[in-house]
Amino acid sequence: MRERPAPQGQRARRRSSGSRRSSAAPRPPAPRRQSWWTTKRILIVGVTSVALVGGGGFVAYTAVQNANAPKGTNPLTIGELATMFGGGDPFAPDPAADTAKAKAAQMLKKRALAASRDDRRKLDPVVIPTQAPGGDGFQPIPFPPGTTPDPGSNKALGKQMMLARWGEDQWGCLEKLWDKESHWNERAMNRYSGAYGIPQALPGTKMASAGSDWQTNPATQIKWGLGYIAGRYKTPCGAWAHSQSVGWY
Repeated sequence: MRERPAPQGQRARRRSSGSRRSSAAPRPPAPRRQSWWTTKRILIVGVTSVALVGGGGFVAYTAVQNANAPKGTNPLTIGELATMFGGGDPFAPDPAADTAKAKAAQMLKKRALAASRDDRRKLDPVVIPTQAPGGDGFQPIPFPPGTTPDPGSNKALGKQMMLARWGEDQWGCLEKLWDKESHWNERAMNRYSGAYGIPQALPGTKMASAGSDWQTNPATQIKWGLGYIAGRYKTPCGAWAHSQSVGWY
């Protein structure tokens, strides 16, 4: 069947439409969509996350420490704990404390010499105060009435904790060192320097890095003391040798 030609008007519209399509410029490519995760934003999100996680952990630690603090102590603030743990190595050499220990050793030596000349009993540098010392956010607290330290149990605990770090050959040195320093009494204080506890920390608040109950808990004091010895003298025998040489450790 023969196809009928299109009317003249339709042929003209088709030609016009085809001409417009052929002469039109190509469409530019769509702009590439940029990712929201720019380098700057990634850094900001990362730093914020670290701050939130770290801050949350520190707040939780503060709550635990305050909950476990002995009655009579003021709760530590975040700022106080930050100062306590942000000030560097708690076992590092402390020139001021070392000077005070040296002066105390010289005073003890002087008093012992005077006592021997006058045929008097040598004065024991260890005294037992009526309350635990305070400082750095801790209030002095009276010792519980009717309770007495047990140096024998403290010594057994100290040996057990020491063996977890060093060998049996180090026990004799540690036993003699803390016999001399505190008689293994967790309430011991040096009458000349004010050093406190079984390991004779100066000041005693340094032991708070091992636990908020440092004023009364022998285990906390021993834990700190072993860390102090390891940090400064490597071994108990190293600490004992230093003590024998200069009178303090």
